[in-house]
Amino acid sequence: MTTTTEKPRPAAAPRPAPRSLAAAENAFLAFARRAGLPALRVSLAITFLWFGALKITNDTPVGEFVAGTVDWIPGVAGSWFVPFLGVVEVLLGLALLCNTGLRVVLPLLFAHLVGTFLALVTQPDVTFQDGNPVMLTTEGEFVVKNLILLSAVLVLYGRRKA
Repeated sequence: MTTTTEKPRPAAAPRPAPRSLAAAENAFLAFARRAGLPALRVSLAITFLWFGALKITNDTPVGEFVAGTVDWIPGVAGSWFVPFLGVVEVLLGLALLCNTGLRVVLPLLFAHLVGTFLALVTQPDVTFQDGNPVMLTTEGEFVVKNLILLSAVLVLYGRRKA
């Protein structure tokens, strides 16, 4: 009976990526650098144009929710505030789309988006399940997703040309 013991093989050195893969990655990186910021600006513009238009026409599914966020402010009624907010959102979206006045538009967008978090304070019964601040409702998720839009505004503002 013969026994053989195998010697452990040394770990194989990582192989470099094939040239075609590296070339594809470099091409995608060049594309991302060229198109990333304009794509972010245009997608943000489309979002605000679309959401704003729905508010203007009273076809938004969040009309009552938005109205309930500001109804406690004296002199502010959701009946006029929601369409007014829609007009503001459309104007901001148009400015983004046209790449105009971003020095003013982006801080206004930032302020508007920060304001959406007011709903978490004024309507916790609507934004949280059973008062649990970890368990969001659909409306709560609608508000919290604005963290992404806030980040987009910050990126655009930080990269804009003076």
